[in-house]
Amino acid sequence: MSDYDEYQRKWRLILGRYAQGADGGPELPARAAGMDATLEALYGSDERKGGLGASNPNVNRWLGDIRKYFPTDTVQLLQRDALERLGLQQMLLEPELLETITPDVHLIGTLLTLKNVLPERSRETARMVVRKVVEEIERQLRQPLQQAMAGRRRQQLRTRRPRPTDIDWDQTIRVNMKHYQPEYRTVLPVSLRGQKRSKAGLKHVILLIDQSGSMATSVVYAGVLSCILASLPSVKTHVVAFDTSVVDLTAQLPDPIELLFALQLGGGTDIGRALKYAEQLNGNPRDTVLVLLSDLFEGGSVANMMHSVRRLVNTGLTFLPVLALNDQGAPAYDHEVAAQLTELGLKPCASTPNAFAEVLAKALYG
Repeated sequence: MSDYDEYQRKWRLILGRYAQGADGGPELPARAAGMDATLEALYGSDERKGGLGASNPNVNRWLGDIRKYFPTDTVQLLQRDALERLGLQQMLLEPELLETITPDVHLIGTLLTLKNVLPERSRETARMVVRKVVEEIERQLRQPLQQAMAGRRRQQLRTRRPRPTDIDWDQTIRVNMKHYQPEYRTVLPVSLRGQKRSKAGLKHVILLIDQSGSMATSVVYAGVLSCILASLPSVKTHVVAFDTSVVDLTAQLPDPIELLFALQLGGGTDIGRALKYAEQLNGNPRDTVLVLLSDLFEGGSVANMMHSVRRLVNTGLTFLPVLALNDQGAPAYDHEVAAQLTELGLKPCASTPNAFAEVLAKALYG
């Protein structure tokens, strides 16, 4: 096969069957033809879309075909496109189809949105699918978060005037090697190093999670991260979900499955009400970080919301507005509200889940 023939076949796959032309276009080998058929079923013309309906038994075969022909990241993309383009939310309601799906965080967001309409026979399968993704996310995020928190905490506790029982002799000897006295075969401890005595449980994290439909992926990551935080002995964690109402989910910690299934994705947004609830939890402001995870599209009064923000900031807590928590790039958010927060000295930002570990650790421990 010449490079030109390979070039033509790749473009034939990219452009679809309409690129064939009158002569039928380049012939596709068996594997490429299979790839073409799966892509055509999803991205082909309107009349071809009817062949991949949610109730059609071909859905099972198509889900198997995409795993056969494409790598995992592409499989997940094709599944998301199938949900959006072909209205295949129905396939999440069938346990047989749920078992054939290669789950990712985006599909989990959709599944949690539909959880209230799942038939009884699908619910256990749905929990199994969610658990599979959650365990993978937790495996990826637990160590970075623990390391970031422990590292920042050690930095905060370091002191050059330790009590005798708090001296770190390894560090002290290292920094004083220039004061080594050969005749006495010893090091003069001119500069001491040590750590302050810490009190467990002084740090407090309040997570306000916007559970509107646009935040689905961020909510999944936030749910897992909050459960990891709840397992750390030096941090007290509160988790509050909100749409137009406010629900305290702290009792669901540290089980991420129970927490995620307690969420009600897809409602409206009243950030101001959530902030008023957070004011009740703000018992020790100087050691508290309030994380507002929201795209800032306020459905209530923006003026009332900003009043609550000012009251909270004035108590001395650290206010951390997070616009999105995912790997999808620049998020959609309300730029006007973000600008008002910036004027107050806050720094609205989006973050990947891995980078958020360091962001939160810095906010907690400086």
